[in-house]
Amino acid sequence: MGWVATFFRSSIGSKFLMALTGILLLFFVLGHMTGNLLIFQGAEALNAYAHWLHDHPKFLWTSRIVLLAIFVIHVTTAIRLKLENMAARPVSYVKGRTLKATLASRSMVFTGLLLLAYILFHLLHFTLGVVQKDATGPSGPGGEKDVYAMVVTSFGNPVYAAGYILAIALLWLHLWHGIASFFQTMGWSHPRWTPLFTFLGKALSLLIFLGYVSVPFSVLTGLLKLPAGGN
Repeated sequence: MGWVATFFRSSIGSKFLMALTGILLLFFVLGHMTGNLLIFQGAEALNAYAHWLHDHPKFLWTSRIVLLAIFVIHVTTAIRLKLENMAARPVSYVKGRTLKATLASRSMVFTGLLLLAYILFHLLHFTLGVVQKDATGPSGPGGEKDVYAMVVTSFGNPVYAAGYILAIALLWLHLWHGIASFFQTMGWSHPRWTPLFTFLGKALSLLIFLGYVSVPFSVLTGLLKLPAGGN
């Protein structure tokens, strides 16, 4: 199995690993967004989804551990590639190579690290409830939280809502380039198909941005609110 380690330590193998972990994280982002959008079906739908996860702790924690491992691999590989590129070119080009590079492509490591910082905060806020304890919502008979109330109360605070929207904007910027670069890394670049892959990356990243920010936006504008008699 030594050749496997050698391959993934190589530049090509590292880029392949980045692409593979990136696409797995993309699937999670899409799945998580789908769960979030249940809020528009009402408190019962969102809480039923959250309670199902609560009732299946093995599935939930296995998923979290696997996702954490994938994310760590993705981030550490990105940093290692960046450092290797900097070491291979210690002196910058006189004119640089920014004419073809976009802001999204040049800031991939930076946006990834910022997203990691926000994800940790997000877990402390929504999952562990240690950031905004008054927004955790009441508990049900089985200890389940009223997730609908928690989300509406949290995003009712403009500071938390703005921070969330900013984080999703960073995700949008990261995916804008990341999705298209996945196809390039896989060796599927072609004059005929590359523009389609680029468009797909832009369209899908925009869809994800709009899907995620629709929740805090709807809370701030009053489209989503606590049920009558709610706290």
